[in-house]
Formats: sequence, C-alpha cells, structure tokens
Amino acid sequence: MTTIRFIPRLDIKGPNLVKGVHLEGLRVLGKPERFSEYYYEQDADELIYIDVVASLYGRNSILGMIQKISKKIFIPLTVGGGIRSIEDIQNVLKSGADKVAINTAVIHSPELIEEASNKFGSSTIVVSIAAKRQIDGTYEAYTDNGREKTGIDVFRWAQQAEQLGAGEILLTSIDRDGTGQGFDQDLTKKVSTSVSIPVIACGGAGRISHIRDIITEGKADAVSAASMLHYNFIQNHYTDDDYSSEGNIEFLKNIPKYTRFEGATILEIKRFLKETGIPCRID
Repeated sequence: MTTIRFIPRLDIKGPNLVKGVHLEGLRVLGKPERFSEYYYEQDADELIYIDVVASLYGRNSILGMIQKISKKIFIPLTVGGGIRSIEDIQNVLKSGADKVAINTAVIHSPELIEEASNKFGSSTIVVSIAAKRQIDGTYEAYTDNGREKTGIDVFRWAQQAEQLGAGEILLTSIDRDGTGQGFDQDLTKKVSTSVSIPVIACGGAGRISHIRDIITEGKADAVSAASMLHYNFIQNHYTDDDYSSEGNIEFLKNIPKYTRFEGATILEIKRFLKETGIPCRID
C-alpha cells in the first residue's frame, strides 16, 4: 500500500469557511486562515479549497485569500470553484495553488482536461466529481456544487477524465456529505478500481474508523475530511470574533456538541492509521 494522504477540505463562501449537509444549508464556521494554519501545524498532507458559489456566479473570488495562505503554508494547495478556462487555471496557479480542481467546466467541455494537462501537467489537474446515488443504484455526476443534474454516469466519467489526462479525482458523495455517517464505500471502491489515477474520497467522515474503512474497504488513495475536523477545531479553539454580518451564524452562536462526529485532530487520526498498519506521513 502506498502512503495515504490526509487532506482537510475547506469550503469557502466570500471571506468565510462554511459547511453544509449534502452540499446545502451552508453555515459559517470562521475564517479559513485560522483553520488552515492549524491543519498545517497538525501535519495535513495537503489542503483543498473550494469556492462553493463560484460556479453560480461564474468567477472564483478566493485567489487573494490563497495568495496570503500560500505564503505561510508549505504543503500542496488545491483550489477549485468557477474555473472555466486555461486562463482561469493560470490565475489560480499564480495565486499560489499547486493544483486546480475542476467540475462544472469539464463536464460541459471535457476537452479542457486534455488541454490543461498538456499545458500544466496532469499532476496539476484534479477532476472533481460530485456523485449522487440514484434509485436504481447507479451514480450520477452533479455540477454547480451539487445543484445540477447532468445525466452522466460517474464511473464512465471517471474513466473518461483519466483518458483525457486528469492526474487525480476528488470524489465527493453528495448523499454522505456533512452527515458524519461514513463514506460511501461502494461508490469509492468502484471508482478507485476502475481508474489507475489516485482517488481522493470525500464526504461522510464522522469517526476515525470511517477513515480507516474507506482506505481498506473503499480502496481510496487519499482521504479528505471537513466537518469532523472543523467542528473539533471550533469546540477546542473557540474565538469571539464578530461574524454578525456574515450570514448563517446560529452554529457559531451556540457551539453545539455534534455527537455524530468523533472529535479528533489530524495527528490523532494519523497515529490511529499507523497503528492499524496504514502508512501515512507523520513528521
């Protein structure tokens, strides 16, 4: 087994880190910079930033944020949301990102994958797939942060993305996102075994054992988590910053204990993986 990467995912809306359930009902959690620096100190292997409203508005507005973060954090940064062209990719990389994650644009124009991988290298191009299980057991790819159906089969799309030059796949289960109920192992395993490029499993982490299971049973090459890490950070690093003008802040006002999420730091997660025989980097 190759060394497993553990990658916090930070969904961004405006200046704030947000999180929802099934990619909906976004709640403000705080400033991304604070979370990013903490995860970096905790031995995150990479960080993923997704501008969750960029496709809706046709632009990526977090590049200034990435410029600042990249000067303090020295692990690979992947940035997604609203990326529609070679010029957009170039601008994201110039801001300090190491990779770009693209969903909506490559669904509509698959040739962008080939063009981008030829220009920037396949290791720079991450195809982001938001998957939703259908009644008949198939999985459909969605765009626009999980808002729009495409009619495209996830597994065929993953294979096509690889053939066109994608370097890896960020696979998000819409059904499991933000639930803490565990990853969709069936989805992840089918995609992982149908392509030869790395697959990052995302959506559903609530306990440390979920992370182990998606690696051993789901055959994920890397694991991305959000709610599990963010809620643990908030509960243990409370801040009294004023977010009164930032949208849905009911969560921050109450700082509830979410019992379905097991509090754990990245270091605790990695130590657990090591103990169970799963190789991962710990400095």
